[in-house]
Amino acid sequence: MHYSEQLSKDKKLKKLIESAEPHQIKKKKDICTYLCASIMSQQLSTKVADIIYKRFIALYNGKNPTPQQILDTPFEKLRSIGLSNAKVNYVQNVARFELEFGMNVKKLAKMTDEEVINYLIPIKGVGKWTIEMLLMFALGREDVFAVDDLGIQNAMISLYKLENSDKKKLKEDMMRLSRKWSPYRTYACLYLWQWKDNSPIEKIKRPKQKIK
Repeated sequence: MHYSEQLSKDKKLKKLIESAEPHQIKKKKDICTYLCASIMSQQLSTKVADIIYKRFIALYNGKNPTPQQILDTPFEKLRSIGLSNAKVNYVQNVARFELEFGMNVKKLAKMTDEEVINYLIPIKGVGKWTIEMLLMFALGREDVFAVDDLGIQNAMISLYKLENSDKKKLKEDMMRLSRKWSPYRTYACLYLWQWKDNSPIEKIKRPKQKIK
């Protein structure tokens, strides 16, 4: 079954699908660089995040650096591209984790979504939301539901007239509604983001996120 057939069983979501372009999710090969870019974009606009990311890649002659290259880069040199002290540490944490434990696509592809979250969450600076975006936009997983994402919450509150006073109940209601979208909840998220014009699609490489 095509994702649109499954999602269109939800009448409210069907209207969003009919008024939007079809979505595709693509995989990324370099998970380490993806995570580093995600960290760099925290609390930044798309424009500023893009500038910093380009400066980062320029440090390595326009190519994705190896984890060792990142760790060999002087702290102040990474600071000089516009990163805070904390973000430099977080980027180095990702590179160090890659060297010590590995996070290539082949390794992560063997894990379930929950296993990927549990595996990467110990990296300081990498939160659950960041990993959910990685599952969607780097590993191409089709059934990820970002219940903590403010854009998804706002879209569902508006579309399904959900009560917003109790955050715990809100998330329970969201999870209940999302079950009927499975196994294509990632696509549902894409339509909800697009509908409320707060899509992270423009920032797939560098998604805005909360700091852990």
